[in-house]
Amino acid sequence: EDVLAFMDFPREHRAKLHSTNPIERLNGEIKRRTDVVGIFPNQAAVVRLVGALLLEQSDEWATQRSRYMTLETMTAVSDTPAVSLPVAAV
Repeated sequence: EDVLAFMDFPREHRAKLHSTNPIERLNGEIKRRTDVVGIFPNQAAVVRLVGALLLEQSDEWATQRSRYMTLETMTAVSDTPAVSLPVAAV
């Protein structure tokens, strides 16, 4: 039952949900950037760097031409009303 949970999502999202490629790519980017720093002075420094990377990735996923998942198509599986993002400046 857990293996097929992605089948409850809209058809256009299924191909993206059954793969862990986006997560693996994100983890690889975090590893690459933290390896450059090497030793962090404290835990807050790690949280700032990784948080900034996560915000950057979130913005990229939200604004790219073929978004990972659009808010409009997620309304089919959401209990909250649809919210739309402003058009990104080109």
